[in-house]
Formats: sequence, C-alpha cells, structure tokens
Amino acid sequence: FPAHRGNMAFPTMIQSKVRILLRLLWCKQTAGSKAFRSRLVLGIETSCDETGAAVMDESGAILGESLHSQKEVHLRTGGIIPTVAQALHRGNIERVVQEALDRSAVAPAQLAAVAATVKPGLALSLAVGLSFSQRFVRHHNKPFIPVHHMEAHALTVRMLQPLHFPFLVLLVSGGHALLAVARGVDDFLLLGRTLDEAPGDTLDKVARRLSLRKLPRCAALSGGQAIELLAQDGDRKRFRFRTPMGQTPDCCFSFAGLRNQVTLLIQKQEAEEGVEEGTVLSCVSDIAAATQHTVASHLAKRTHRAVLFCRTNRLLPSQNPTLVLSGGVASNQYIRKALAVVAEATGLQLLCPPSRFCTDNGAMVAWNGVERLREGIGILAPEVEVSYEPRAPLGVDITAEVRAAAIRLPSIRIKIP
Repeated sequence: FPAHRGNMAFPTMIQSKVRILLRLLWCKQTAGSKAFRSRLVLGIETSCDETGAAVMDESGAILGESLHSQKEVHLRTGGIIPTVAQALHRGNIERVVQEALDRSAVAPAQLAAVAATVKPGLALSLAVGLSFSQRFVRHHNKPFIPVHHMEAHALTVRMLQPLHFPFLVLLVSGGHALLAVARGVDDFLLLGRTLDEAPGDTLDKVARRLSLRKLPRCAALSGGQAIELLAQDGDRKRFRFRTPMGQTPDCCFSFAGLRNQVTLLIQKQEAEEGVEEGTVLSCVSDIAAATQHTVASHLAKRTHRAVLFCRTNRLLPSQNPTLVLSGGVASNQYIRKALAVVAEATGLQLLCPPSRFCTDNGAMVAWNGVERLREGIGILAPEVEVSYEPRAPLGVDITAEVRAAAIRLPSIRIKIP
C-alpha cells in the first residue's frame, strides 16, 4: 500500500498512519475470502486403530497428511486388542505428525491451532493422541481444539463441497451407528443410535466366523471388505434373515440379533456339509450376500423413518434437503446404493465422502478444527486440562420423541443389481 502519490507533502508519520489504516480496512474486507485464509490447523486422530495427522488451511485444502493403519496387525490377531492398538499409536504418532508437517512445509509456529480426537473411542487409543497433542500445544504455545469423532465424520462432506445446515446424517462404522440432524458445527439432534453392536463390528464378526481370511483373495481385507467382495458373487435370496427391530417404530439400530441368526445358519450349513467350524463353506458367498443385504435394509428402513420424522417436524429445508452418509461402513457400495434408493424415493440428495475420507483420518479432525476455529467454538488455551471420553453421545437425544411418533413406513423396494 504505497502512499498517495498525488499528495507528496504529507509528513512521513501521516503517510505511515494512512498505510496502517488502509491495511486494517483491507484485512477487514477480505478476512472472509479465500485470499486471506492463512490460518492453519493440525488435526490428530487416534480414536481406534488408525494413527492419522493432517495440516489444513481454512479453505479445506489438505497441505500435508500421513496415516498409519494397524489393520494388518489386527487381522492377524482376529480383532482389535486395545493394548496392542495403544502400543502401535505410541510407536507411530510422532512420526505421523512430523510427516504431515514436513509434507505441508508448515512449521509448528505457523499453526493457528491443533485439533485432536478426544471422544468417543477406545480409551487407550484416545489417551495416546490426547497426551501427545497436549504436550505439542504446550511446547509450541498453540490453542487446542478437542474433537468429537462422530461430529468430525458428520462434517467431513462440508470439507469437500458446499453444504449448508441443516442436513440429515447417517454415520455407520465399526464402533457406531447413528442418525442425527446436523444443525450447526456443534449442534446435533440425535434421532437414533445402535442399541448393541455397530454394523462394521457385526460384519467383521461374521467374516471371522466364516473363516474368510483362509480365502486368498480375502486374506488382506478387513471383515467388512471381505463380505462385500464375496457378496458380489452370491445369491442374497438363497438365505433370508429377518430385518432387526421390524416391530419397533423408531430410528435406533440393533445388529447383535442379526449376527445370531447368521451364526445359527452357519452351524446348520456346517452340519449339512459335514465340516468342522473353521472350514470355508461352499455357500459362503450366498451367506455374505444375505448378511450384507439385511444390514443394508436395516440401515435403509431406519433412515427412511428418520426422513419422514424430519419432514413432519420441519427439521430439514424444503428445498434441496440432504442426506449425508459417512463413516467406515459407508465405503460399502451396496449400502450406498440402498441409501440412494431411500434418498431418491423421499426426494433427498445423497452425499457420501470418497472412501478414503469415510474411514478414520487426520484430515477430518483438522477440518473439524477449522470449522470450530471459524465459529470460535471449543477453542482452549494450551494449559487447559482435557480428559478423553470413551463414551460420548452426539448432540441432544430425541430418540424417545421419534419412538413416540410411531411413524409407519410405506413400502420401498430395495432392488440392487
């Protein structure tokens, strides 16, 4: 901002003050534009079995990221062992964070804040991320932003494309299943949640009971991925499972009963084929297809009721209402198609982040930090003590109101090639 050239008689001090005033006015005018988005956030994720970190600017651009997956280790042990997950987080978190910083060419001094997942998740995993993050912010004197894991999943889609509040969100993963209306960055109405185990957990347990790791093409896949792969060649109509909670008119989920149905069928088929437990059944693809279809149907029906409840209570906009599907299980293409059927039948647009952003990662945590930094919500001084919370509800629970509404579902045929 050079001095006004038409008036060279201004004393130097006045010119300096004019420059400062012009700069302040320019900053005020451009503070909301992309050109001035210089605030950077480091996001750190350790809620379960992924150690992730990412550096992001205020526009949502990922400047650098790193991710260490523990999947192969837990596949060998047949499931996540918390102490093993904790040790792997401890052994990798410093490297992962440094890689994200190096790849972004950002020094800690340039960060506006550090965001880290503190709830919900595995206690021992959360403890590693929180401890590291608090040491980091205190050493570099940076604000700290505690992040709710499910909130981060719910808002990830806003990192990728414009989406205004409110919208309906279905979050499905290995540890969670919930339906909520997102009304703001930290403003959610909880419509339904899992009452026992999560869909990802159910698919993993079914895969283990079917011994899918013994199949070469499934050996390196998670249980849910193996089920999806085999289901492509299976006949879902050969075996029929009851969709859970068919007589309960709410939006909550239950998958333990379905897993029990599948286990009983597997035992029956083992007896018919005359094989012992641990042997891969000849009908394994058909069981996988039937299991996947029933999980998808359960998710679709509860979501359908949630849409009708929101419409009755005017919780979603009348123009372009949106359903967001996110979380690790949202990577399953069959489940995406089932939700697309519901969205099309009810007049909603369905938005799903790409698969790499559905699973746990540092970018989603960084984005949640960006959103909170913009709104000035939940930003703490580095010395403030924070506790992790293995169990933490999302938003205001109105599941009882949903149940009391007792909305009956019109039939929607979920026909997926």
